Amino acid sequence: MHLRSVLSAVLLLCAAASHAAPQAVPDTLAQRLLACTSCHARVDARGNPVNDAYFPRLQGKPAGYLYNQLQNFRAGRRQYPLMTYLVEHLPDAYLREIAGHFASQAPAPHAAEATGMAVSQLERGRQLVLQGDRARGIPACVACHGQRLTGVEPAIPGLLGLPRDYVNAQFGAWRNGTRRAHAPDCMAAITARLGLDEVNAVSGWLAAQPLPADPRPAAGIARPLPLACGSAPEQP
Repeated sequence: MHLRSVLSAVLLLCAAASHAAPQAVPDTLAQRLLACTSCHARVDARGNPVNDAYFPRLQGKPAGYLYNQLQNFRAGRRQYPLMTYLVEHLPDAYLREIAGHFASQAPAPHAAEATGMAVSQLERGRQLVLQGDRARGIPACVACHGQRLTGVEPAIPGLLGLPRDYVNAQFGAWRNGTRRAHAPDCMAAITARLGLDEVNAVSGWLAAQPLPADPRPAAGIARPLPLACGSAPEQP
C-alpha cells in the first residue's frame, strides 16, 4: 500500500510537470546564434573545446571578414551545404549583425597543435609564412595577415588557432574552385603558385604556433598589399 501511494504521488508530479508552462526563451541575437556553437568552438561543461578538429573559431575575427564569408556562402562562392542553408534567405543587415556579434567577443584560447612533421618541412612552412618566395610571386602570409598572424581590421582573418585540417581544406577549395572570393581573388592566385607539399608545410607550421598573449586583429597594415585583393580593397 505504501508503494502504491508513492507511485501515485510520482505520477501526479509527472502530470503536473507536463502541464507546467514552458520556460520562456529570450528572443535575442545571442540566443539565436547559440546554434552556431554546435560547430564553431563548442565546449563541454568544463569549458574544454570538444569540436576543434575541423571547424574554425569565430570569436574575435574581424567583422568585415565574417560578413564577407556569410555573403560568400549565400552567393555560392563558398561551398558548404549547411552554411548555405542557414544563410541563403538572410538579408545583408542581419548578416552584418551576426558578424558583429562574433567579432565583438574575445578570441578564444587555442593550444598549439602537434603535427609530427619533419623539421625541414616545418622550416619550409616558416619561410613561406614569414618571408614568402619572391622569385615565384608568393608573398609572405604576414604581409597581409599581420606580423602576429592574428588578422587585420576590418576584413583580413587571422591564421593562428585554426585546425591544420581546416587550413588544408581551404587551400584545396581554392585550388579546385569551390571556394572563391570577391574579385580579384588573391588567395586563389597564391594557392595556384604553391605545391601541395608547400601547402602542407604552411598549414603544419601555422597549427604548431601558439596564439600570442593578445590575439586580437591588428588595427591596420602597410598598404598597398602585395596582391590586389577584392575582399580587402585598398579603399575599404
